[in-house]
Amino acid sequence: MGKRGLVKIPMRIFDIDSEEILKPQDWSFPIPISYGPGRLNEIAQFCQSLEINNPLIVTDNNSKQLPFIENLKGLLNESNIESDLFFDISPNPKDNEIAKGCLQFQSGNHDAIIAIGGGSAMDGGKAICLTANNDLELWDFEWELPPQRISQENSFPKIICIPTTAGTGAETDSTAMVTHLEKGMKFCICHPDLKPSLALLDPELTLDLPLNLTAWTGADAMIHSLEAYCVPGFNPFCDGAALESLSLISKSLVLAVEEPQNLAARGGMLIASCLGGIAFLKGLGLVHAISHMIGAEYDTHHGLTNAIVLPVVTRFNLPGMDEKVRCMSEAMQFEDHSVDSFLSNLDKLLDKINIPRSLSEIGIPRDCAQRIAEKSMLDAAYGTNPRSSSYEEVLQLVSTSITKAR
Repeated sequence: MGKRGLVKIPMRIFDIDSEEILKPQDWSFPIPISYGPGRLNEIAQFCQSLEINNPLIVTDNNSKQLPFIENLKGLLNESNIESDLFFDISPNPKDNEIAKGCLQFQSGNHDAIIAIGGGSAMDGGKAICLTANNDLELWDFEWELPPQRISQENSFPKIICIPTTAGTGAETDSTAMVTHLEKGMKFCICHPDLKPSLALLDPELTLDLPLNLTAWTGADAMIHSLEAYCVPGFNPFCDGAALESLSLISKSLVLAVEEPQNLAARGGMLIASCLGGIAFLKGLGLVHAISHMIGAEYDTHHGLTNAIVLPVVTRFNLPGMDEKVRCMSEAMQFEDHSVDSFLSNLDKLLDKINIPRSLSEIGIPRDCAQRIAEKSMLDAAYGTNPRSSSYEEVLQLVSTSITKAR
């Protein structure tokens, strides 16, 4: 006991990285977010407040006949808001699909987009926005290029993003991943002015998500937060979002898989996914660099591919990152905060949600490793990986992921 009967609590002292904390920084935070069960019922009011009168609803092929599409159309119709539906979006959106969507947007004289579905639908909707009101090519908006000048007369259409999976976090950012068919590669396209006018998070929309997709998209959310947190640089907004996301995932992911009608678990995962999307404004890493190229070539599910590759890349990246691992371990309620224990706990979690142990189990052949490695090194996420890597090292990561990831 100290003076006046107060208990002295031992404080842990951590060093401040004075070099990082004193660097000039430019941070942008996301967009208006409306969360809660049943919030889809407010869509007409949201449209009216944003002066949206004739939206194009964009979804993916797998979602076009799901109940939430008819529900959305009905809610708009009840308030005399015209709409049309574009659903020609693949699990890995392709440039020719975006061109078709753009033509439908223009021919229907639409004034906005409502993108509803998983990450593919939201990426498709954002990509359509990029070229809907101008004469630019889609690839003029590639991540590596300087932002295009967009006049007030040709400003991007408003877009509302409504996720029906808890994984991609695509609802808050200004980027989209699109496959370039001629090159057989995925590229990130974006513009700083392309910000969704609203992200509408309704966990009731995720209740009927199949168990495999619940697991795959949930793993995707976890990997977004894990990779983003490990990206070098000082960004307390993104890092805080990443750790809170990992905390929610540790409480909600397995529960959502085991009890799919548990609305609290679904809500926890939906918020965690959104936070992961905010976190990766900081960047991603080799898990995504490799997964993007496998998805572009073999049309695999993005979250599933990420989850398989994750153990291989974390074993490569995390040694020497003790402080980062300690913080992630605390967030995920792991008792042992060592790197080895963290890696072991990730493996156990992936086992518990039935993630395959190799890419070969989902049809990826061994002879693609060199090609995938070369393409992965051209991905934007390769440049923000916390550990630099040679072609030989990336090739080994890809080869191991194909044969035995864990």
